Order: sequence, then C-alpha cells, then structure tokens
Amino acid sequence: MAVAVIVELDDTTVAQYDSILEILGFTPGGPMAAGGLFHWVTATDAGVRVTDVWNSADDFQRFANEQLAPALQKAGVANEPRISFETVHNFLTAG
Repeated sequence: MAVAVIVELDDTTVAQYDSILEILGFTPGGPMAAGGLFHWVTATDAGVRVTDVWNSADDFQRFANEQLAPALQKAGVANEPRISFETVHNFLTAG
C-alpha cells in the first residue's frame, strides 16, 4: 500500500537540498529512486520539508538507509531528519 513520507530537515537550506539531489544523481523534474512515486519540496521557517509518495514504507526505508543517509552526511546536514508516514488512500498523476 502506498505511503506518504514527510521528511523535515531542520536547519537545512534549499541550497543543501539541491546538493543532496546532485549527490543522489537526481535532476529537478526527473525520476526518483525505485519505489518512489511522487516528490516535492518546500522551504519552511525551520528548514526544508520533503513530501513523497512511495509504493511502501519498506521501499522508502531501503532508499533512506542505502542512499539518503550518506547523501545527507555528505551535504553537511547536521540534524537528524524527522520522518513521518501516512497511509495514502489515493493519489493522482499527470497522466
């Protein structure tokens, strides 16, 4: 079942987020990691919020452990991300 994953990166800048994308080999508007369905990001008063939809929490956890955690460290993100999950009832795509 699809899950929404909300990642709060306090004290992280949009420039650091852009660096994380580059480290991961992703490009704006391009595809995301295997198992990922949708991704968007916004700046917040505290830092950066990433909102994704994934096929499953396991797919996200695999990505987070194998790719995201090392990329956050390499980009100089000092704080541990706050991650929450929500069950997705439905989502739509651009078709």
